[in-house]
Parts: sequence; C-alpha cells; structure tokens
Amino acid sequence: MPHLFDPITVRGLMLPNRIIVSPMCEYSSSEGFANDWHLVHLGSRAVGGAALTMTEATAVTADGRISPADLGIWSDRHIDGLARIVRFVRSQGSAAGIQLAHAGRKGSTSLPWDGPLQAVPASAGGWQVVGPTAEPFSDGYPTPIPLSAGDIVTIADAFAAAAARALAAGFDVVEVHAAHGYLIHEFLSPLSNTRTDRYGGSFEHRVRLCIEIVDGVRQVWPDERPLFVRLSATDWTDGGWDLDQSVTLAGLLRDHGADLIDCSSGGNVAAAKIPLAPGYQVPFAERIRREANVATGAVGLITSPQQAEDIITSGRADCVLLARELLRDPYWPLRAARELGHRVPWPKQYLRAAPHDAPARRALTSG
Repeated sequence: MPHLFDPITVRGLMLPNRIIVSPMCEYSSSEGFANDWHLVHLGSRAVGGAALTMTEATAVTADGRISPADLGIWSDRHIDGLARIVRFVRSQGSAAGIQLAHAGRKGSTSLPWDGPLQAVPASAGGWQVVGPTAEPFSDGYPTPIPLSAGDIVTIADAFAAAAARALAAGFDVVEVHAAHGYLIHEFLSPLSNTRTDRYGGSFEHRVRLCIEIVDGVRQVWPDERPLFVRLSATDWTDGGWDLDQSVTLAGLLRDHGADLIDCSSGGNVAAAKIPLAPGYQVPFAERIRREANVATGAVGLITSPQQAEDIITSGRADCVLLARELLRDPYWPLRAARELGHRVPWPKQYLRAAPHDAPARRALTSG
C-alpha cells in the first residue's frame, strides 16, 4: 500500500504526495475577483508542501455565489487574478486546482462573521436565488425561484464556460462542487428535489444535472487533466440522499470522465444531526473507492500526521483533504513528513530551517 508521502498520478498529473488543500470559503472577494488575500492564503499552503492547492468554491455565475464576497469565475475578467495565483502555487511545486460551484437556494446570504446568517437584500448587494423548487433551505435563507428546464441548461453551460476559463488561467485540476446543499446537491436529494420533470423524481432524473455538468466540463477540460467531483455522501436524514446512492452516482461519474470523488457529507438539511468525530467521513471514501472503483479523497476532522498516514496505508482513500488543520498550520505537510520520517523537498528560502538532508523544491513544470 502507498504512504502519505508517496506520489500519485491522476491522468497526466503527478502529485508528489497525497495531501490536498481542501476548498475553503474566504468571503474576501469583491465582484468575484481574486486579490492579495487569496494569493497569500493559497500561496502559503503551497509553500507549506501540499501537493494540490484548491481554491474555495468559485461561482460559475454571479447569482451562484454563497455571499456577495465569494470568489467567481463567471467572466473572462476573472482570469488574470486567478492566473497570478496559479503561477505562484505552481512555482512552489504544488499543483493548482479550482472548485467550480453554484450555491443555488443557499446563495445571497450574509458573511459568517457578521452575526446570525440572513438573506442579503438587493439593496445590500443580494440577488434572487434559484433552486429545484421554491422551498428555502431554512429560516433566514432567501426563498428560491424554481429553475425551468431551459435555466438548468444555461447553468450547466456556465459550468463548462467556467472550466474553459480555469484552463486559460492555468489550473491543473478542476473540481465540480456537488455537495453541502448547494445547487447540484439540491437536485440530487429527494428531500430538496420534489420536481416531476426530467430533473426530478427517480434517481436517474435527480442525478441528471450532475452528470450533464460533468459531461460539459469534461468536453472543454483536456484529457490529460484531472476532474474531481465533491459529493455529500449522505444527508444524515432518513429519506434523503445516502451512501448507497452516492456509490451508484460515483460509478456513473467515473464512466463520464471523473477521476476522483472528494467525499464529504451533509449541508442539505438544516436540522440534520451529524455525528462529528475524527475521520467521521472516511468510511464514505472507503466504500465509494471499493464499490465504485474510483479514486477517492477523505476529508473531515483529519488533523494528525499518523491519522492521515493510516488512512492512506490502509487503502481507505487515495488522498486526504485538509481544511481547518491547514488554517491552523499552513506548513502541516512539512511537519507531517518530519514526524513520519519522510524526506521531502523544502522551499529553498526555508532550507536553513529544514532537516539537514532536505532537498530544495522545484517548480511544477508539467501540463
């Protein structure tokens, strides 16, 4: 079995280890543009030794943002700011990834540090949100307008156009966000999707949007570059989206060109009771990997190097995605390598603080 610091190749991309920076919303954009905060935030994690550095959920349309301060890629004008980040991340030997997203009915909401979450009115920069139905996510959230079949096609096209912009910006990996109660997940779950047309009802109809988006992205995304999909493996609620359906969908996504399933959970039911514990989502990655025969990433309360190592060596997932732990320690991969006894490259600027036999890091040149 591989170790945490063994390389992994996905299509034409070779990652030097199995540590990925999980997408983390920063709520620090204006009109969707990347700025110095995003450069430093993502660049620090690349300097810290992560093999793949992922942007936060990046909106494919202006009304697909979670908040007015979300990152965006709905315009060609967004490309240059993102390309600047890609160049720096790759200069540190990390691959650059972008998560493409549409918030659906969970959009047009206030910033998390501005008090209780609430809908943002149009007078304060908000917008009309959309969803499978007119049912809001929860109290305080805006009421969505149900999408027509034509609107759905337009959004799927927006994902493909965003992927083309991501390619122009130089990203190595693109991830489709189909989790956490955002638009694609809203269509997947029978709890939020009560439509009776070709996008609702049966499993085959509820997964249609997800598959059409992946197909559209794969058409513009080069064959040699990986495509990931983040799924919420379960709604943690009876009668909702569950692991059995996730396994089946993962197999379909594999056949439609997805290379790795990023296995998260929850976010679609406000009152769901989630049994948080270290590695609580790892079993989802393990079962999807085994039964859908597709690579998986494990995410959620993974904090210690030995814990991450055990996930990889036991074959429960092909990589780990770290979020809050990398906020606490951007250099976690370098520390983990030392604790686990692996020799990894360090930034040449930091070599004086590195283990005596650490080599200097090289820029990523593939792709």
